[in-house]
Amino acid sequence: MSQPIKLLHLADIHVGMENYGRLDSKSGLNSRVIDFLRRMSQVIDQALEHEVDICIFAGDAYKNQRPNPTFQREFSRRIKRLADHDVPVIMLIGNHDMATADRAASSLDIFGVLDVPGIIVADREEVHQVTCRRGQRLQVGTVPYPQRSRLLAHDAYKNMTLDDLDLALGEIMQKNLTDLAAEVMEKPDIPAVLTAHLSVGEAKQGSEQSVMIGRDIVVLKSLLANPAWDYVALGHIHKHQELNKGQHPPIVYPGSLERIDFGEEGERKGFVIVELERGRADWTFTPVDARPFITIRIDVTASSDPMTEILDELDGHTIDGAIVRIIIKATEEQEAVLDDKPIRQALRSASYIASIVRDIDRAQRHRLGGLSAEELTPQQVLELYLDSKGTPENRRAELLRHAEAIFREE
Repeated sequence: MSQPIKLLHLADIHVGMENYGRLDSKSGLNSRVIDFLRRMSQVIDQALEHEVDICIFAGDAYKNQRPNPTFQREFSRRIKRLADHDVPVIMLIGNHDMATADRAASSLDIFGVLDVPGIIVADREEVHQVTCRRGQRLQVGTVPYPQRSRLLAHDAYKNMTLDDLDLALGEIMQKNLTDLAAEVMEKPDIPAVLTAHLSVGEAKQGSEQSVMIGRDIVVLKSLLANPAWDYVALGHIHKHQELNKGQHPPIVYPGSLERIDFGEEGERKGFVIVELERGRADWTFTPVDARPFITIRIDVTASSDPMTEILDELDGHTIDGAIVRIIIKATEEQEAVLDDKPIRQALRSASYIASIVRDIDRAQRHRLGGLSAEELTPQQVLELYLDSKGTPENRRAELLRHAEAIFREE
């Protein structure tokens, strides 16, 4: 009987993201690029410590399909560490990896062209028969990101609307997934894993919506929850989650390794290690040391000394090495005393200050109920003015009566 397979599942590395970073003088790279590469190194280190037998990278190696040579070198250097330890690597093509033009090369094709030992570039729907590090056999069905441009290369689809193309692509995806499951069942004794880079209907979206290219095709979870598979290794959505509610097979997004923006502020980042054999997959999510994003909201509208309150509040937060944004709620009268310089000084231990936002409670806007004066009739403006001055009711009624006559004349 073969030994269980230890499988590393990671996705959405996005090397090249430079949001909230600055130039690192030692490496010449953006500090955020360094963050993403460090997370990747951390994953490889832990995977080798766990003596994994195979790695499935479920897509999106880079920020876009045209990474610069430095990014390619650093990504390849880390992937090669796995191959050097006889760990096969399945590299699935994600939407950020593939070229927009049909038949153009993806950012990962170079591994296939050079025929790097132990590395399989999965750019189409097929089943790969793989021998793992300790000789175990594994079937891996691969589904790269579904791309409309493939359909547009055929005359039958050229005049379709986007909605019709989406429907046609969905039907093709359904057939391909069914065919892949049928193929692995021809060898029922060999464990089978499906890896796909796509959106599943029941998944919770994260900030990847802000970096996606084009409009997504959404696949039903029922198409993936096929007993032909022992584990479903997904990529594309940055939020870690398991979609099959503990049933077999596990359907898992490992999530991204680093936070892209504040939309991912509260999300855990990491990777998954699976112990796998036919009919069983025990998986564990392992968090990594992703750089923290921290939002600090401070309301000083009731304070007589807003700057002191702001600085005292900041002193109570641990922000070392974090990417920080500050949102200060204040009144119009307090706005003049707000000073960014001491606030930035108080935040000096942060890695990056994303923004210091002043949310000013404009008295006029408050009195107008959130509307601009241009949206109100003259009588409504007068009524609000009299209310704001606390005009006695009898006096208010008399003034409005005289004003109404004037408005009619106008």
